[in-house]
Amino acid sequence: MQLTYLLINFFTVIICFIFSFHPKINFQRHFRAFLQSSVLVMMVFVIWDAWFTKMGVWWFNDDYLIGMRLLGLPVEEWFFFICIPFSCIFTYHCLTKFFPMDWDSLRDKIFVIGFGIISLFIAILFYDKIYTFITFLTLAVSMMVLRFVLKAQWIGKAFTIYLILLPGFLVVNGILTGSGLENPIVNYNAEDFIGFRIVTIPIEDFFYGFELILWNLFFFKNFKIDELEEAYLEE
Repeated sequence: MQLTYLLINFFTVIICFIFSFHPKINFQRHFRAFLQSSVLVMMVFVIWDAWFTKMGVWWFNDDYLIGMRLLGLPVEEWFFFICIPFSCIFTYHCLTKFFPMDWDSLRDKIFVIGFGIISLFIAILFYDKIYTFITFLTLAVSMMVLRFVLKAQWIGKAFTIYLILLPGFLVVNGILTGSGLENPIVNYNAEDFIGFRIVTIPIEDFFYGFELILWNLFFFKNFKIDELEEAYLEE
C-alpha cells in the first residue's frame, strides 16, 4: 500500500502529539523549540541520507510510498526526521519531568569516553563498509564534541531513555526494514554494512538513531532555554 510509510510516521507521532497538551506535561509550550532543533538537525541528516541513496547504500520501495520526492528522497523520509525525534524528545521530556534519571558527572564522562572509543574501534575495524564506518565514526565524534566541547552532561541519561524507547524503535524500524511486509520499505546494499541484523534491522540503524536523537536533544535544550528567557523578558 502506497500510504504505508506515511502511516508509520503518523502513528509514531500521533499519541505523543495528543498528550503534549496534557496540563501536567505542557509540551506544546516547546513546539517552537522542537521545530527549530529538528529542522536544523534534519538538514545534516538529509544530506547524509540523500548521499547514501544516490550511492545505492540504501534505497526505497515505491510500492509503499506516495511518490513525491525531494532531493531524491521520498517525502515520507523527510517526515521521518520530524516524527521520530518528536516522539523521542517528548518521551525524554516526560521521563525527566517525573522521574529522577540524572547520571553523576563522572559516570557520564566515563560512559562517553568508553562508548566513543568502542564506536571509533568499530569504525576503523569496518572501514570498508561505508554505512558502518560513517555511522560509528560520526557517533564517536558527536559524543566527544557534545560532552567535552559543548559541555552536555546528559548523554548517559539520554542513552538510558533511548534504551527505554527501543521496543518502539524495533516496531517502527522493523516494519521499515521488512518485518510483517512482503518486501522492505528501506533496502540496504549488503556490501555497505556489517550484515548483522536484529530481526530485520541492521545494527547500524540503532546507532544512527541514537546520534540523531543526541543532536536533536542538544539543540532542543538550547532553544528551550531561549524560549524561557524570551518569555521572562516579556513578563
